[in-house]
Formats: sequence, C-alpha cells, structure tokens
Amino acid sequence: MDIIDLNQAQRAPAFGIEMAAIAGLGEGEPLRLAYGVVEPGGESRPHKHDELEAFLILSGEGVIDADGRRQPVSAGHLALFKPFEMHVLRNTGTQPLRFCDFYWRDPARRAAAARDNGASRLQGRPVFVFSTPPTPNGDLHLGHLSGPYLGADVYVRFLRASGHEAYHLTGSDDYQSYVVGRARQEDSSPQQVASHYSAAIKSTLDLMDIHLDQYTVTTRDPGYADGLRDFFSRLVRGGAELRSDAALFDAETGDYLYEVDVAAKCPSCGSPCGGNICEECGEPNNCVDLDAPRSRLSDAAPVTGAIRRYMINLSAFKDAVEQHQRLGKVSPRLQQLAERVLARKDYWVPITHPAQWGVPPAEEVEGNQVIWVWPEMAYGFLHGIAALGGRLGKAWKADQPQPDWKIVHFFGYDNSYYHSILYPALYRMAFPDWRCDIDYNENEFYLLDGLKFSTSRRHAVWGKDILSPDSVDAVRYYLARTRGEQERTNFTLDDFHARVEGTLLGQWQLWLAGLGERLRQDFQQEAPDAGSWTAAHTAYFDTLNQRLASLKIHYGADGFSLNRVAEELDALVAGALRFAQSNERIRRNPALRDEYRTAIALELAAARLLAQTAAPLLPRFAQRLGRALGMERVDVWPDSATLTPPGASLDLAEQRFFTPLRQPAGPREAQA
Repeated sequence: MDIIDLNQAQRAPAFGIEMAAIAGLGEGEPLRLAYGVVEPGGESRPHKHDELEAFLILSGEGVIDADGRRQPVSAGHLALFKPFEMHVLRNTGTQPLRFCDFYWRDPARRAAAARDNGASRLQGRPVFVFSTPPTPNGDLHLGHLSGPYLGADVYVRFLRASGHEAYHLTGSDDYQSYVVGRARQEDSSPQQVASHYSAAIKSTLDLMDIHLDQYTVTTRDPGYADGLRDFFSRLVRGGAELRSDAALFDAETGDYLYEVDVAAKCPSCGSPCGGNICEECGEPNNCVDLDAPRSRLSDAAPVTGAIRRYMINLSAFKDAVEQHQRLGKVSPRLQQLAERVLARKDYWVPITHPAQWGVPPAEEVEGNQVIWVWPEMAYGFLHGIAALGGRLGKAWKADQPQPDWKIVHFFGYDNSYYHSILYPALYRMAFPDWRCDIDYNENEFYLLDGLKFSTSRRHAVWGKDILSPDSVDAVRYYLARTRGEQERTNFTLDDFHARVEGTLLGQWQLWLAGLGERLRQDFQQEAPDAGSWTAAHTAYFDTLNQRLASLKIHYGADGFSLNRVAEELDALVAGALRFAQSNERIRRNPALRDEYRTAIALELAAARLLAQTAAPLLPRFAQRLGRALGMERVDVWPDSATLTPPGASLDLAEQRFFTPLRQPAGPREAQA
C-alpha cells in the first residue's frame, strides 16, 4: 500500500495556480493524477486539452466556468470535462480550494469532441454575432460586403438552421472622425453625412439579403449617449486616468491631429498609415510616434505638444487579455498581434480626444473632448444586445453582461487590435467579474484590380451597382469563393462574370436542368423509388454524407471558411454531374431500369442536400430549389443525405435558378 500525503506534495505554478504531479501511477498508465490548490480570490487560467478530466473537490468552495456555463462547487463535488471543453476553476470562498485532478486520453471521445466543431460551447446560450459597425462616410462596396457582413450573415443562418439561438447585430458608427472628414469634402455637417450614408448602408445590406436583428444608429438611439457615459465612468473607476501626455498638432491651425487628419509611416512596419492604427500590420500608434507625419489640414509639418486626456495603461492588462484569448476562437495571427502589442512597456492609450463630434464624458476634461469612437464601440456592442433584448422581452442589460453570453466578432484584420486586444481590456476594467467569451473571425483586404477597395478614394464597385434580385445569390457565391481569409485576394468584373457563366450556369444550372428533363421524360416529374443498389450507388451516397460533414465543418464555429464552403458546394455539384453522366449509359436499357431508378433517386438526394447546405450562403436559390423538389423547409440543417419520398410531385424541368448578368460599370464614385 502507498499512502500519499497531499499536503506534503511539492507544488509548482501551473495553469495560473499551484499544482503537484502525483507519482506512483506510472508513466505508461493511461490515468494521471495531480493535486491543486486555488487560493482565495484566485483562479486557474482558461484552458482546454484533448484529455478527459475530472476535478474532485476536497475542501473549500468556488465556481467552475465551462464554455459559458457556471456551476458552484464545494467539497465532495466531482466535475467531469469532455475533451476540448474550455474550463476555469475559481475560488470564491475564504479558504484555499483543494482538489484532485484526474485526466486520461480516450481516442474515441476525443474524435467525437472534435467533430462537434465548437457547437457544444454555443448550445443553450444566446449567440450574438457582430459584424463590425460600418463608418457612414460612404455606401458599402464589395470589399465591405465580402468581409464581416456576408460572413456574419451566413454564420447566423447556419447556427439557426442547426438549432442555436443566434442574432446578427451591427450599427452605424456615426461618431467616427472619418465622418467629419467626409463632411469637409462634401461641405456638409457630420450629422447630415452620417444620416445619409447610414441609410444608404442599411439599404445595401437589405439588397444583399443581409437582414439584421439589430441595427443601432448611435446618434439617434435613445439612451445611447447616457449609457456610453456610464460605461466610460466605469472605465474611470476601473483605472482610466486623466494625464498629460504628448500629442500631435497642426502647425498652422493648432488643431489636434489624430486618425483621418494625419498620415505617416507606421513606426512598427514602415508602411504608409493613418493616425492611431496601421492597416498593414494591425499595430496601434499614438500619432506622436509616427514616422514622418503629415497633417491633412495644412501643408505645414505637424508639431508635438502636450494635452491632458483620459488614458489607460494597456500593458497592465496583458495577463487579462492573454487569458481572454484562451477562452474563445482566436487565430494565430491575432495571437501574434497581441504578443507584439502587449510587449510594449507602460503603453498608455488615450480614450478621449479633443473634438466637437462625439459624446463627451460626464467627467471634466480639458477643453472639448469626446469619448474616442473605438472604446465607444466596446459599449456599443453591449448596447446593441440590450436594445435587441428589449424588443424580444429578454432581460439583457448593457451594464450587466452575463457569463452565458456568447459573442462572435467578424471584422477586417485592420480592426484586429481594437476587437481582440483593446476591448477585452476595457471589459475587464468596466466589469471586473465578467469574463467576456468572444470568438474572433477576421478577414483580409479584398482588392479591386490589384488595389485596395477604398471608400475615401472612391475606388470601388458599389453594392448598389451590382446587386438585384436576379444577381444577389451570384454575388454572394462569388464573394464567398474569392474573399480574403488567410491572404489578400482580388476581385475583377471579368472573373466574376466568367465564374457565373462557367460555374453557376455552366455546372449548377446545367445539372439541375438536366435532372429536371430526365424526370420529365422518364418519370412524369415524380420522384422514383430507389430500386437495386450497386456498389457505385452506395459509394456515391457515402460521398454525399462526407460532403455534408465537410460543409458542417466549414460553416461551423471552429472551422468557419466561406472559401471552403463555396468549394465544397462546387464539388457537390461537380460530383453530381459526373454521376449523372456515368448513369446516362444505362438510361435506355430496360434490363437495368431498377439500377437507373436508384441513380435518379440519388441525384434527387444530392439536389435536396444542395438546397439545404447552400441555404445559409444562397438563400434565394435554396428556397427556389427546395420548392421545385417539394421540400417544406430548407433552413434546417440535415443530419444526413435523404431520398425524396417516392411519388412526390417535382417541378425541376425548365426552372432557371441563375441568369446571365448584365455587365456593370467599372469602379466609380458612389451615387448620392
């Protein structure tokens, strides 16, 4: 017999607490044992792994947070964790919380957990999916639409089809300095510019079949400004300081320079950039640290002065941000960006700026200052949830964020610093007890003829130039197929039209029209009952289910990729075309009628699967195809490929799911 005195075990820091490995089970054994202690007020780092794990609480009390679910624990409780389940153990008592940790590997359970693709961490929770609020200094172009807005819309449609409670939220980012810049160009007021382009943006989203659950117009939403001031006051109580620091000013006008009013080279990567952020490397700046800055207000070289602003020491939240990024989905690129930014020592970031356009804080400031629009956006997300909840009868409050809220952000890489670094720090300041659980889905720039889409330079194909009821699915398909995910990609009108002609018309329409004609000629437009199955039939049916599994991965939380979704849908259609061409050889052979019936039944199964799996991306096409196939609904994610009920009346013949598109004009300025 071996007696192990856990109180004498040599503990060392691990997972943010004190842990001791327990010897005696043997390195070759599948079960491992450790002993841990969490001191009062302490907590383990968020972590997940491929082992199954069990915590046996020996003494003390606390809570366990696991994928957004909070459960109190005390002596005698045994907590079990599945592979890849994120978990945190927190001591909420006054005595040390002591526990034994058992962990072991189970290949079958590990594989099953991986197939879950992040769905379990969303189950039973409200999922708030945000596309980054657009700046109303112009309408939306295809670069915008291809990124956060299409991505968030498709993701929400898939989640709902899979049974999750999911909402798509965004708004009009009215108080951006870029709105002021556009007002100067148009000899207008910031409010007029914001109102005009906010309405234009909302109508373009509607044309794109992106129908939002919440669209917050920050200058017009009742209670928004007061709620923002309250959030800012929480930041002040959480450590924001009014301090004097260096700032950049125009030498002729004396105006304070930031964001739109200054251009320079990035001090981190040397690329051309504007004030406060570099679109190339994603790193922030405070304007005074820019290389060779130039004012957009005069030709004189900017000068450095000092001003008292509210600022936060971002470096103080290094551990909080790193722990936050372990909770949800964060790409290696975002992790690398956080490592670079958080390596800065005593990095003070201003959160108010001298300006006339914006919401001033309740606190006294030097002169006219407003809450910087990027920290404002952190509040705007919470306000959007509360506003949505008010309409739905939900008790969601912006000043009381809940641990079960699952938040998902879609944004361009140039906004990565704000979303994945600054906002988690602000949330920790404002709500010290809330551990925001956020997944991040960033996209790269979408180029137009080799150059960046640009609202300010009016180098763009505008959504309204190309979107119509006949073209919207083709546009959604093409943007999904070519959008920048891991790297920058390029849009050309010629390639867009070639893809519509060659793929959507040349393959999708060709196959479905051919299937409809075979049904009309051979089965009086009724679904045949499957007859004799050959080895090729069973292999093809298995292929359909494999395709379904792959599509679920790339629509899902962990593996989301519209590039891969479009590729898989194309492969589904291409495989159906090959299967149809192969079975054409037996079509006129009476002796193989039973086998031919099975082939047509399987083609119909492929068409049904196409309608269901294309629905999140191509909703109009999917609805029309579903009606032609006699399906009641296409907006429910299937568990497997299914055969059409024998004898069902079908209407595929002569259906036109896609039409040739007119050639729009090239890049031009948006119409007022």
